[in-house]
Amino acid sequence: MDDAQMTFWEHLDVLRDSIIRMIVAAVVMGVVAFCLKEPLFDIVLAPKDSDFITYRWLGGEAFSINLINTGLAEQFLIHMKVALMVGVLVASPYILFLLFRFIAPALYENERRYSVRITVAAYAMFLLGIVVNYFIIFPLTVRFLGTYQVSETVSNMLTISSYIDTLMMMSLIFGIIFEIPVVSWLLAIFGLLKASWMSQYRRHAVIAILILAAAITPTGDALTLVIVALPIWLLYEVSILIVKISNGSTNEHK
Repeated sequence: MDDAQMTFWEHLDVLRDSIIRMIVAAVVMGVVAFCLKEPLFDIVLAPKDSDFITYRWLGGEAFSINLINTGLAEQFLIHMKVALMVGVLVASPYILFLLFRFIAPALYENERRYSVRITVAAYAMFLLGIVVNYFIIFPLTVRFLGTYQVSETVSNMLTISSYIDTLMMMSLIFGIIFEIPVVSWLLAIFGLLKASWMSQYRRHAVIAILILAAAITPTGDALTLVIVALPIWLLYEVSILIVKISNGSTNEHK
């Protein structure tokens, strides 16, 4: 049946079928991740050790962070939560495909082309943000906060729950931050953002970026602050370039 001839309830049936497929895909991938416990947590817990690639690249003193468990069922629940999150991440291309397949019939041909570009760009940038956080931002945060002491008489006892929650939260934050070029592109397409404006307020943006970097990784290390702020500043500069190209294309079409 043609999508234009489908009733409201038939559309709901299609949506329900798509949602069920998404949930099944995420659960199946989550079960696979759950069964791969050893390699899964080798990756997740790698940033807590001083032989992690980021620390070897930056240098510095060797350190060791020991994680503890404080709840009877906590480790099992964390295992399930991490496996489910990984399952959703692995299944996300299929989930996005199902969402687009449901929405696409309501779009015009040019809207579909823009939607595909925006979706692919947003997804790629979100994944890039997660990768940057895992290899740069989160390890620096772990090393500083995990080894910070107000006194030598006070030792750190970090829970695995705190470690996992921080990793997931920061991954989400940087995934969203890395959407800046995509959001800028959209605003430029609709004529709500100009490259000249972004260039004019570049100094203000740099200050805001440094404040944001300091809030995300509250360290007293200037090098760490620069390393955290650098990718965000590069995103801003790339956004200016994208907006400039978009503004030029919009003017040509006019």
